Amino acid sequence: MGEWIVNELPKWIVVTVWLLINTGIFIGTFFSYKNDIEYFYLRLIVGDALCFARASAACLNFNCFLILLPVCRNFISFLRGTCARCHRARRQLHRQITYHKYIAYMICLQTAIHIAAHCFDFEFLIEAYDSPTKSIQAITNLDTSNNGTWLNPVRVQGTDATREVFKTIAGVSGVIITLCLILIVSSSTETIRRWYFELFWYTHHLFIIFLIGFVIHGIQGIIRHQTNVSSHNPEKCYTRHDEWGTSPDCKIPQFAGSSPKSWIWILIPVIIFIIERGIRFYRSLQQVVITKVVKHPSNVFELQIRKKSFYADPGQYIFLHCPSISLLEWHPFTLTSAPGEETITVHVRRVGDWTEKLAKSCHVDEGEFQEAWKMPKIAIDGPYGTSTEDCFRFDVAVLIGTGIGVTPFASVLRHVWKKYSTRRNELQLKYVHFYWVCPSTSSFEWLQELLNSLESQMAEMGSANFLSHNIYLTSGWDSNQAKNIVLHNDEERDAVTGLQHKTHYGRPQWDKIFSDLAVFHKGMKLGVFFCGPKSLSTSLHSLCNKHSTESVGTRFYYNKENF
Repeated sequence: MGEWIVNELPKWIVVTVWLLINTGIFIGTFFSYKNDIEYFYLRLIVGDALCFARASAACLNFNCFLILLPVCRNFISFLRGTCARCHRARRQLHRQITYHKYIAYMICLQTAIHIAAHCFDFEFLIEAYDSPTKSIQAITNLDTSNNGTWLNPVRVQGTDATREVFKTIAGVSGVIITLCLILIVSSSTETIRRWYFELFWYTHHLFIIFLIGFVIHGIQGIIRHQTNVSSHNPEKCYTRHDEWGTSPDCKIPQFAGSSPKSWIWILIPVIIFIIERGIRFYRSLQQVVITKVVKHPSNVFELQIRKKSFYADPGQYIFLHCPSISLLEWHPFTLTSAPGEETITVHVRRVGDWTEKLAKSCHVDEGEFQEAWKMPKIAIDGPYGTSTEDCFRFDVAVLIGTGIGVTPFASVLRHVWKKYSTRRNELQLKYVHFYWVCPSTSSFEWLQELLNSLESQMAEMGSANFLSHNIYLTSGWDSNQAKNIVLHNDEERDAVTGLQHKTHYGRPQWDKIFSDLAVFHKGMKLGVFFCGPKSLSTSLHSLCNKHSTESVGTRFYYNKENF
């Protein structure tokens, strides 16, 4: 229960507060329009459809105010810096993409309610001409004039609702922004992001059209309110329509369109976003040079880059831009170089059109060293923080990566060892457990040099127990390799990796691993950092909570990489 309170409760407090605000806005707006005397006649025609439409619109204003903030990376980095001493608040900033998705789901829900309500609105407005209620007919048949007498925007009897919708700015803009929303959400699935990133990237930028349409959606002011309730109280005069204009206390009702307010809500986040883009543009102009390209197995290649005055914390990531491939696209890559190194290093897996084109531009398959002037021009945006920055806040760090998901931890391992070897007495971190699950032996090769170096350095300093690394090979060996593995099993170094720690074959038994960690580090705080697929992330998250509850004093804090 203790781990749930620390690890889960802050998230659900944030979500609950956000849901309560949405609920409060919806209910408050609903009853405001239901009870406001200025909308008496409009309610008389369309009923509660007006209230649902305006309540959902108010929630859309609030959530469109929020939707841009989690993806303003420099803004989040600024907040992360101001929360440096508040670990719990800082951890919530690592969930910014999760919150961004929740807000998007709420926008979809409120959009659906808004569309449904206005569909009923237009049907009721058309039917008002044939209404058996004399008051509805009277208010509908008010003459259209420059003084704004009319209330019903449908001015043709017996018309079609679809035709009337497309006669209005609200109708046309509503269709456009709804189509944009459908494309943005449908292209944001994990499969499309993973295998068709360019499609996800381009369709996501339809948010510009969405926001423009959102701002102009209400500019025509077809939702009209009564302006002369003091000289025409609708609750008293709506049944006396024969006296309108002749009785001093029932003058002809006057109406005016409501002024649009959506732009007020999104003004601040749009300004923040524009500043964000300005910072990114400035960074894109700074000189960046590719100094070396290294080809690795498993369709992975390494870029070594130099940029003046660049510094990054362990586990952070950058965005790469190559104008010769695309003038607009920026792609995220985790830094595998340690803080303080002269060269920035990233490992790129060749999946998708953009990474393949980058590999060709960098002459990866040519097998010969290419001079810097032959390399394509690139730009860097970042670095940006991830949860691995907080690994020093725990007694024990448990690093878990699958496949190429190990890249954040290459930088972390280098940095952790550097700090431990120079300032071990000042560090809260006492142990590091590294787990890497990979499908083929060739995938290990590019990290072997780092692990071998760390093993040698720890042995020299007598700190061999500080870092334990566990490599799990899930496939990729044949019968001959299996015989060779068995034959050399008793040797000091592993037959596959050449490391002192032996390779495990098959998938990890995570429940037993966490149980052993809880016993071995009894009473300590363990930070679990994971980079990999969602299915395994869910399992590891549950195990953190389970073994924190079942153990005595041991606490597992779960952190997942999001970028």
